[in-house]
Amino acid sequence: MTLLINDQAPNFQVDTTHGIIDFHEWIGSSWAVLFSHPKDFTPVCTTELGYLAQMQPEFEKRNTKIIGLSIDPIDDHKRWLADVEEVGNTVVNYPVIADTELKVAKLYNMFPSDETGSAEGRTAMTNATVRSVFVIGPDKNIKLMIIYPMTTGRNFDEILRVIDSMQLTAEHKVATPVNWKQGEDVIIVPSVSNEEAAKIYPDGWDTVKPYLRKVKQPS
Repeated sequence: MTLLINDQAPNFQVDTTHGIIDFHEWIGSSWAVLFSHPKDFTPVCTTELGYLAQMQPEFEKRNTKIIGLSIDPIDDHKRWLADVEEVGNTVVNYPVIADTELKVAKLYNMFPSDETGSAEGRTAMTNATVRSVFVIGPDKNIKLMIIYPMTTGRNFDEILRVIDSMQLTAEHKVATPVNWKQGEDVIIVPSVSNEEAAKIYPDGWDTVKPYLRKVKQPS
């Protein structure tokens, strides 16, 4: 089954560097970022894990947990994370899944469901599709999916920006315009009439077009 935005994120039980977890139980009432890697000891991914470890406090401010995935055993993960911490000058405090049976990768459409075998003997190139990011809400539904090519490091500042937008727009009847950043003006969604908007925003708004009304970001 192909996963789509707002689908329920498939649940799983799996071994991680923090022990065995039930994914939905681990998320709890938080948001979550699941980001996956084709192989341990790969250069681009090494930089990504380190940078995300540095950014973890920013995600925590947004009630967002982080969990990594790579298709290698726990012992390899632990040796790799030592490299990550050395290169990134940081400490990795989030769990990393050992998806040695390709279970999670198949659940999340990183591989075809009929892919055979385990992680043993696979290379980063044969796992190239395992370069994904999923953002999952407290309702356990998928809010965002991005798949990156092997040679391009992920922009986790952008992931944080999108989480800011999604959390804001989940609470208020607004959308965020192109390149929006925290604190900038937002858009009143078309389903809100001018009469309703006047009650919500008594200080008014800027009508660029009848369907494009900008207003200060709700606090």
